[in-house]
Amino acid sequence: MFLQRIGNKGIRLGTLFDRAAARHPANFVILDHDLDIAPGLGRRASLTEIAGLIDDFASRLWSVQVRPGDHVVVHKSDNFDISLLACAVARIGAIPVLLSPKLDGETVAELLRRVGRPFLVTDQEKLDTSLPAEVHELSRQVLLASGEYAGTTTFASLAGVPRVPAVSMPADHPTLITHTSGTTGTPKLAVHTGKSFQARYRPQATIVAAGVRRSEPVAVHVSFVHSRMFTAMPISILQGHPLIVLREDDPETVGDLFSQVPPGFIEAHPNTFLRWEVLADDPRGPLANVKYFSSTFDAIHPRTVNRLLQGSRRSGRRFAQAYGQSEVGPIAARTYSLKDGADFNGRCVGMPFPGMTGVRVVSRDGNQPTKENPGFIEVRSDGRIVTYLGEHHRWEKQVNNGWWRMGDVGYRTKYGCLHLLDREVDEIPGVQSTLEIEDKLFTRLPDLVEVIIIPGADGTPVPVVCTRDNKPLDQVTWKSAVAGLPPMGDPVQWRLEDLPQTATTKIKRLELARLLTAEGPAAQ
Repeated sequence: MFLQRIGNKGIRLGTLFDRAAARHPANFVILDHDLDIAPGLGRRASLTEIAGLIDDFASRLWSVQVRPGDHVVVHKSDNFDISLLACAVARIGAIPVLLSPKLDGETVAELLRRVGRPFLVTDQEKLDTSLPAEVHELSRQVLLASGEYAGTTTFASLAGVPRVPAVSMPADHPTLITHTSGTTGTPKLAVHTGKSFQARYRPQATIVAAGVRRSEPVAVHVSFVHSRMFTAMPISILQGHPLIVLREDDPETVGDLFSQVPPGFIEAHPNTFLRWEVLADDPRGPLANVKYFSSTFDAIHPRTVNRLLQGSRRSGRRFAQAYGQSEVGPIAARTYSLKDGADFNGRCVGMPFPGMTGVRVVSRDGNQPTKENPGFIEVRSDGRIVTYLGEHHRWEKQVNNGWWRMGDVGYRTKYGCLHLLDREVDEIPGVQSTLEIEDKLFTRLPDLVEVIIIPGADGTPVPVVCTRDNKPLDQVTWKSAVAGLPPMGDPVQWRLEDLPQTATTKIKRLELARLLTAEGPAAQ
């Protein structure tokens, strides 16, 4: 029924909350922070209130001559209003371009050039601390979500403008632009359409609809600029689930909120779930009501999956992991239960969605791809982006007769299950899979909160480790844990907060390798 209601119109971000409020007027959204654009709204708002807020800010944008087809870059301090502003931009037919609050000012300036004199929505804090002065020249107009700054227009000054009707755009028109992780350089700008988002709905909406009662809240801790936010959010509110939106991932704060409003479904980044392992032992039982945990961003370690499942008391509880990419959405998936233990094969990322996605592994040398001789993973999906803005040639390089090169290496078993071994750029000669080694170390060393295997200056695999509460790594325990693993250099201990991270908390391995070779100051 839900999937039929989406029809062929694709995602309509601009009227998303209007439609959700019409179907479920008593439903609400709970926040763990105040909105910068509407601090008086509070942390529990009805769908109707949020729909009105989006309508209001869409009208404010219209009043400064933002029109259908215009690009509006949103780069401001981390807040759920980033996602709401994207809806406001889309409501008047313009195209939101979302840039992570974690991007440095020079990268933001470069992406503004690539877009080509867009409107820029930012705030005083960003202009005071990180954005270079040239962003004013690179933007048609600079709008402030909060604070004041010379030469800009504040949203507050536009309060009370006449409301304007929503603008309907074709389903194949760009509806949102997000950026790639930037793990290998300057991020690329991925162009999504209503149709491509619709294709991503189908597999994800099925899981939520089948596993969680409508009355149960869905909790989301996802980067507000990531494409996943714009499928997780609609699925939740259109199906009638109360939505919990988290900015913070501090376990104590999250435990407080989940104890008061127990979610039935949680979507988060792998590294967020890693931090939340401690909630499994929390006497308040913040995870007790969770039927499904879900993650679609990166490899997640078996230990983390097992610990989270131990924290739930629901029968039939599952952890759903999807393999995908910002450019194509979810492609393959599998679920885990408690009986899988803490040492299952985390490199098995599941099967494609029947009738929705396809996967093949292309040989690199003419031989059948295997674990010992992995090939390039390529996928098919209607959820694929239509281009990289300003860099269509780079998009074309990854497409081969409709198959999209993921940039990963792996193989498929005789039953069709996909195994992901490594990113192409992260392969280390002589190491079959750095991810597999990391999985094993996590299982064997409970105090690890991160471990990344990267090449040292001479090519030797070097483990960079982070421990809970930054406790010194026990060398005797370490030597026991690496027994039977490929030879590696001595571990280097870092603080977790010092590791270079993307907007979705992935570790930038190439950047970390560069820092390690340069003996960066964060190394301990």
